[in-house]
Amino acid sequence: MHAIRRRVLRTNPLPKGKETTTVTKTSNAMDKRSLMNADQAAALLDWVRRRPRGGKRLHAFFATLYYCALRPEEAVAMRVQDVTLPGPDAGDQWCELLIHIATPEVGKQWTDTGEIHEERDLKGRAEGETRTVPGHPALTRILRQHIEDEQLKPGDLLFQGETGGILAGSVIRRAWRSARKAVLPPHVFESPTGKRLYVNRHTRLTKWLNDGIPPAHVAEWAGNSVPVLLATYARCVEGQLPDLKRRLEAAGDLLEPADAG
Repeated sequence: MHAIRRRVLRTNPLPKGKETTTVTKTSNAMDKRSLMNADQAAALLDWVRRRPRGGKRLHAFFATLYYCALRPEEAVAMRVQDVTLPGPDAGDQWCELLIHIATPEVGKQWTDTGEIHEERDLKGRAEGETRTVPGHPALTRILRQHIEDEQLKPGDLLFQGETGGILAGSVIRRAWRSARKAVLPPHVFESPTGKRLYVNRHTRLTKWLNDGIPPAHVAEWAGNSVPVLLATYARCVEGQLPDLKRRLEAAGDLLEPADAG
């Protein structure tokens, strides 16, 4: 109509009436089949740790994804100074990770520097915004040993490639695929279970929700909004129905029928 009013077109070339089109519905909900159980995750991480070439370095990287639900592009951008570890004499305590930048792989042709990776602000966050994520005591032990073994300084990349640069996505994906092939039975290897690297993140976020962590906290740690978090993982939350029923009963809001007598 705008073109007709501007006399670019004399008549409307589009057919009259409404065309019937079929829109395929899509869903961002997580496929529960892709999530790993605790035994599978432990076996995969242990296989990576024992890998002859760079195994311990990659083990620390995958453990960070698994325990803190980081996106891979966030983990490869981390510096040693972004990790707050308890003192060496403090025992098994939680650590804290500061996430403030991501370096996804975009290809040399898409960056101004000719590098494969490009620095970006956090996904879904305002420019310069950060978030902190708690790290399980098991991760504290892993990262402390990793920093010591690699003799890393505060300004160094936490996870480095063999030449000291950023850890390459091809190396990460190859190691993860090899671990799946070595550890999982053939029918599980061919299934969606742990197939994508992001499943480490999805598995942890689902576990936090199943453990009863309030969605607002989980969303903050994940770098998501609460609506996005629930829309993605609601179908994976399970095991809480008996407790929810007990809470409803304890609330005492059920009306008893009046005494017929």
